[in-house]
Amino acid sequence: MQSIGVLMTCPMHKYLEQQLETDFNLFKLWHCNSSITEFLKTHQGNTIRAVVGNTEIGADAELIASLPSLEIVASYSVGLDKIDLRKCEEKGIRVANTPDVLTDDVADLAIGLILGVLRGICASDAFVRIGKWKDADFGLATKFSGKSVGIVGLGRIGSAIAKRAEAFGCSISYFSRSQKPFANYKFYSNIIDLATSCQILIVACALTEETRHIINREVIDALGPKGILINIGRGAHVDETELVSALLEGRLGGAGLDVYENEPEVPEELLGLRNVVLQPHVGSDTVETSDAMTDLVISNLKAHFSKKSLLTPVI
Repeated sequence: MQSIGVLMTCPMHKYLEQQLETDFNLFKLWHCNSSITEFLKTHQGNTIRAVVGNTEIGADAELIASLPSLEIVASYSVGLDKIDLRKCEEKGIRVANTPDVLTDDVADLAIGLILGVLRGICASDAFVRIGKWKDADFGLATKFSGKSVGIVGLGRIGSAIAKRAEAFGCSISYFSRSQKPFANYKFYSNIIDLATSCQILIVACALTEETRHIINREVIDALGPKGILINIGRGAHVDETELVSALLEGRLGGAGLDVYENEPEVPEELLGLRNVVLQPHVGSDTVETSDAMTDLVISNLKAHFSKKSLLTPVI
């Protein structure tokens, strides 16, 4: 398969890059010093049969149109919002992603963010490091165990978060497009009702046009001045302007964020807030999961070019 052209859209895991270079004829889009069109002309875009993208750069309509021989898009991510699925369907292009293997890491981070916000872990770490403990007590934090937790989206990741929160004695409720027959948690068909009923609201759904800014001012105000918002989904799930104003005005109790609307840009107002914990979109970034995601991307590509069924097909 070493003659098969594969386009990698941006730097990802080094192991992924190495495996692609070993098994395929790899092109790196970030080496482009001109326009994408010129890059593809120079590198014989008509020979590229696969694209490997992620949550930063996937495969939009322009890129797909530039690759007349494209057969498959393999995403190094579970998210699909950076891929033009409609255009892929129109052209008969296969799409695969990496579900399941990253579920545990993202769910673990969600719990970490909750503890970080409620127990003030980052702020108390700074308190010790700058020597303030010698002169004063840090003060009281807030308990996590027994809190009411609402989850927006009860898919693989949402379910894994629920399981972990249950271990802390939390009551679980959720909002989704439809009630899940496998779940024994309280279902809300209205996200405002969910936000009103819980103390911690976790965003874990896929990003679609329907879920863009699903966390708006009304939802934030329903969660209230003692409520905590956790976002491990996508930045665009949350109206960031409304989130910032709610935190500054005390209409929201705190937030734990791994994702942002304009990554890697983070609103400056959030940087000095003690009740906010910030992460640089690292939900699935462990060695073990990154290696497993790589193996799944490579396996999907090899399956496609061997005319076998994809391991994790989307289209």
